[in-house]
Amino acid sequence: MTNSIESTNKTNEKKSIPLSNYLPNVGQVAYGCMGLGGGWNDNLVTSADVAQTRSVIDTALESGINLFDHADIYTFSKAEQAFGQALQQAPELREQMFIQSKCGIRFEGEGNVGRYDFSADWVSQSVDGILNRLNTEKLDVLLLHRPDPLMELDELARVLEHLKAQGKVDFFGVSNMNSHQIQYLQSALGQPIVANQIEMSLTKLDWLNDGVMINSQGHHQSDFAAGTLEHCQMNNIQLQAWGCLAQGRFAEQGLYSEHENVKKTAHYVAQLANQYGVESEAIVLAFLLRHPARIQPVIGTTNLERIKASSVATQINLSREEWYNLYVYSRGQALP
Repeated sequence: MTNSIESTNKTNEKKSIPLSNYLPNVGQVAYGCMGLGGGWNDNLVTSADVAQTRSVIDTALESGINLFDHADIYTFSKAEQAFGQALQQAPELREQMFIQSKCGIRFEGEGNVGRYDFSADWVSQSVDGILNRLNTEKLDVLLLHRPDPLMELDELARVLEHLKAQGKVDFFGVSNMNSHQIQYLQSALGQPIVANQIEMSLTKLDWLNDGVMINSQGHHQSDFAAGTLEHCQMNNIQLQAWGCLAQGRFAEQGLYSEHENVKKTAHYVAQLANQYGVESEAIVLAFLLRHPARIQPVIGTTNLERIKASSVATQINLSREEWYNLYVYSRGQALP
C-alpha cells in the first residue's frame, strides 16, 4: 500500500521537542551554518557570501527551520561574519529566529597545537567575538564545543552564570559530551543544560547499537558512551544530530555504492521516498525524527532545494517496520 504524508500524519502526532521548553516554537530541524562564509580559507567575506547566507536564511525560515547553529571556528569565523552582515542588512530577521553558537576549540598557532579551552577568559572573549560577528546582542543558546580535560568546573560555571547575568546568553548546552560529563557540569551550574549536539545519522549508528548489543555476541565496537541517550531523555536535554544527512550517502550516489549495506539502504530510502512523495533527504531525517528521544537534526547543506526537501521530514512518521528496515539495512547485520 502506498503511504502519503497526509495519511500518516492523521494517526501519528509528533510531540514537541525538548528544546521548545526553552525556545517556544523552535523548529524540529535546525540549520548548521558551517558551510557559510566562503570556505575554510583566508579570503575575506564577500558580498556574494552574504547574499548566499541571506538566501539560506530566507529559505530556511520559509521552510519552518528557525534555529541557526554556529560555532566561532566555522570557516575561520567567516560563517558568523557573513550571517551577521546579512542580519545587519535585514535586522527584522533576528526576531524570526533563534541563534546558537559554540566555543571552546582553539586552532593551532604561535607554536601551539590545536586544543580545547574552557577557561573563563577564553569563554568570555569568545562569546564577545561571536556576538560582535553576528551583530546580535545575545545568543539564545551557547554550546561548549568539545570537552576540555583541563576544565576547572567552578571557574567555568562562574563565567557561564556571568554571561547569563549580563544578558549575553539565554541558555547553555554542550556538544560531543557523554552523560557523565553533562552531569558533572550540571552539578555546578545553576542553569539547566538544554542541549547536547552529537553525531547521529543513518550511517553513524553507535547511539543505537550501544543499546541493542547489550548481553549479545557480535560486533561491540562503539564510539558512543552508554547511557548518554537515556540521560538526555530523562532530563529533557535536546539531542541535536550533526552529520545527520550522512554526507548524502543514501541519496542517488548510494545506489551505486560498492558497499552492499549502503546500496541496499539507498535503494530502500528511494523506495520510501517514492511512497511518501518526498526526496531522499526527508526519509534519512525521518529516521532520526521517529526515535522517541525527539532528536533535532542539524542540516548543513547550502543547496536551497535540499533545505526545502529536508524540512518535509517533519511531516513523515515512519512505521516501526520501515524504521527497523532502515536501521538493519544500514547496520549490514541482523539484530541479535
